[in-house]
Amino acid sequence: MMGALAEGDTPIANLSYGQDVLSTRHCLEALGVEITGTSVGLVVHGAGMNGLKQAESRLECGNSGTTIRLLSGILAAQPFESWLNGDASLNSRPMRRIIDPLSMMQARIMSQPEGTAPLRIQGCTLSPIQYESPVASAQVKSCILLAGLFANGTTSVIEPKLSRDHTERMLPCFGVPVNRDGLTVSVKGPARLVGCPVRVPGDISSAAFFLVAGSLIPNSEIQVENVGLNPTRAGIMDVLARMGAHIDIQNYHERNGEPSADLVIQTSSLTGTVIEKEEIPRLIDELPILAIAATQAEGKTVVRDARELRVKESDRITVIEKGLKRMGVHITTYEDGFEIQGPQSLHGAKIETHHDHRIAMAFAVAGLLASGTTEIMDAENAETSYPGFFQVIKELSHVS
Repeated sequence: MMGALAEGDTPIANLSYGQDVLSTRHCLEALGVEITGTSVGLVVHGAGMNGLKQAESRLECGNSGTTIRLLSGILAAQPFESWLNGDASLNSRPMRRIIDPLSMMQARIMSQPEGTAPLRIQGCTLSPIQYESPVASAQVKSCILLAGLFANGTTSVIEPKLSRDHTERMLPCFGVPVNRDGLTVSVKGPARLVGCPVRVPGDISSAAFFLVAGSLIPNSEIQVENVGLNPTRAGIMDVLARMGAHIDIQNYHERNGEPSADLVIQTSSLTGTVIEKEEIPRLIDELPILAIAATQAEGKTVVRDARELRVKESDRITVIEKGLKRMGVHITTYEDGFEIQGPQSLHGAKIETHHDHRIAMAFAVAGLLASGTTEIMDAENAETSYPGFFQVIKELSHVS
């Protein structure tokens, strides 16, 4: 998206070819942005801040909350009308969290009566705001900051807790200064972006499944290369270390403001822990696989303050509970989390993923630990964020 708004070209290396990324590419191309190449060597030919064109039809965002929410911030400032649509799961997720602040910036957005997509955005001139967000959400924060690039003045977002900061780290690479003061982050518009080379580090949310698998499966050693270790994303590293996991960090380096390293994981004896409060935004997407780790850890693992799990691709608290119970696990759930006393034996079961990619991948790891056969329904949803995941699992574990 930044490359699309920039002047000049933005070559992107190591880009995922997951469905979420493809949804973003297709939306930008529909808006007149030229994008050439593949994930191995993709180039975004920038249209500039005023170069987007009205799409001929609805912009299909698929399952990607990042696509629909961040793109809404950009489209709110365009001199044309846009429609954004998603799949059934995305169209059930809350959008008022971006509609409200964008409306404060004078944006004109219409949603469904429930405050969900499809969204109709009539672009207009935006005003800068200082917005105190009720949720620690990188998608909300990034949506407002991207909209703020078009407003005349300083736009600030104040968060209750620090959320992922990839947007703040990336903007200076494109020539846009970003100011941070505690939990407040600000940009000044109107801005000018200049294209630059970008190399994307490996996704720690995808690596998480192998961090847990390598920790739990006997006689394991796995090396995962070039994993992003952004401090606002690397909460799982802290939790697994606290639980006793043996993870060796090698070849640490930084590029485009993002730190990364190779991780070597060995079989470990894990103990239970408490995951709550400020730690939650740093590992919200890793909680499904941490639930699997909790079943094998000695003692109690408690997750609280994670109400956000209920408005992800599925109600993940409920789906985790149902899946683990089918595998013979006793789990206590709360409105904002769950509690698991370990270790507990797992047995094979039929798992309903509710079209949630992280649920599919988490229970694939559970299936490796379980006795008998585990059948994962709609497993192809893993392609949303990790194409080829099941092939990698098969190669690592020699599963037929």
